[in-house]
Amino acid sequence: MGLPDGYAVDMELRCFLGHGASGSAASMTPYVNGLESRGIAATAIDLPRRRAEDALPAFHLVVPREPWVVVGGQSYGGRVASLAAAEPGAPYAALVLFSYPLHPPGSSEKAEARTAHWPDIRCPVLLLSGEADPFAKIDLLGAAVPRLGGPAELVTYPNLGHTLKPVLEDVLDRVAAFLAMHAPMDSS
Repeated sequence: MGLPDGYAVDMELRCFLGHGASGSAASMTPYVNGLESRGIAATAIDLPRRRAEDALPAFHLVVPREPWVVVGGQSYGGRVASLAAAEPGAPYAALVLFSYPLHPPGSSEKAEARTAHWPDIRCPVLLLSGEADPFAKIDLLGAAVPRLGGPAELVTYPNLGHTLKPVLEDVLDRVAAFLAMHAPMDSS
């Protein structure tokens, strides 16, 4: 990325991924390993089990607020990352949401509250979701994507619920392609 006065820096993107509400950093190992095998540095982070809004301080303790950072995660971890990406001045290169929890199962009326911050997200966003996910009615998720403040892409998978593990190779290929297109780093 070019800097003022002719200086330049060659910085590698690094993904920081949060886990789902019932998981841990260890549960994100297949994602981390898969991204690394595609040439993308990745780190799984542990988040406290509480409201996503209340987990932000823990998120900020371990995730650098830098333009070479990609944030995201599975379900709850993605929601925490999305809240961080919506903060004023958030510098993140991109946001990757695996199975975003748009609403609790059976409570689709809560979708509006879980996307109220989306217009403040300015970085590119990739959402990957199962079409049978009880935490995200696909029609509601599709209708919410245009609310995002930056470029966004939604990829859905038929017959999948709240996990993407059966299609993880395709998911990670799409993440790598998305980051190459939307968050490349210059090596000037």
